Amino acid sequence: MPTNLSTRFAFDLDQPASVLLQFEAANIPEQKLLDVSCKISPGDTLTRVPAQDMIGERIWLHADSRVEVQYEVSVDVNRVVHPLDDLAQMPPHKLPGEAVKFLLASRFCHPTQFLSFTENQFGGTQGGQRIAAIRDWIEENFSYTPGASGPETTATDTFHALAGVCRDYAHMLVTLARASTIPARYVACFAPGVTPQDFHALAEVFLADPEMPDGGTWQMVDPTGMADLSRAVKIGVGRDAADVSFVTSFAPMQFEYVHVDLEVA
Repeated sequence: MPTNLSTRFAFDLDQPASVLLQFEAANIPEQKLLDVSCKISPGDTLTRVPAQDMIGERIWLHADSRVEVQYEVSVDVNRVVHPLDDLAQMPPHKLPGEAVKFLLASRFCHPTQFLSFTENQFGGTQGGQRIAAIRDWIEENFSYTPGASGPETTATDTFHALAGVCRDYAHMLVTLARASTIPARYVACFAPGVTPQDFHALAEVFLADPEMPDGGTWQMVDPTGMADLSRAVKIGVGRDAADVSFVTSFAPMQFEYVHVDLEVA
């Protein structure tokens, strides 16, 4: 059953500027793209470049006025979702090189500030059981509150406020996972079950693959509890939200609107 989605958004630029866009479903083995339509107006100066970890693409756009984007795609998602409790933790010295950076601090996630907390709160658990405990703790203790955070809100800010939106929930889980020596990355996606429907954020953690000796697997985790992980459509990944914003402008801009529709056929 394909996941059908469309998004439209627009913004105004006050002066000539370069803008980095990342809003399209990634063409990767776990999801096959069907019937793709993408219109960017004006589209005179567009350049595609690989996104973080070669998952998805970014689009460089140079414009000097109003920009409107219309995107539609049907996606056949074929993702293996393992029960977290069944997944062991990989020793750090056995991690592949590409996973190591996701143990480290990033712009919005500072795991060393939470070393004592994670041990006191989640001690006695490890691996997937630790991640499930973190996910449940966030979902039970945080209030999903639009407007409670802004573009510069860190996971530490969210921890003290106990409120935020999907971006903040994902940053919190990423931070606590890294504090538990489990690689974790931020995921931008579209997902069934999200209310109201919008660009969504969740996390992925790197744990031992039960089907591959000495191998690892990235597994999605949504601490908001809203997303259907088996049908979520991945846009891109990063150390935190700064790496996968759907619009990054390098000059002042005024955002007009964003609209997302999603249905599972």
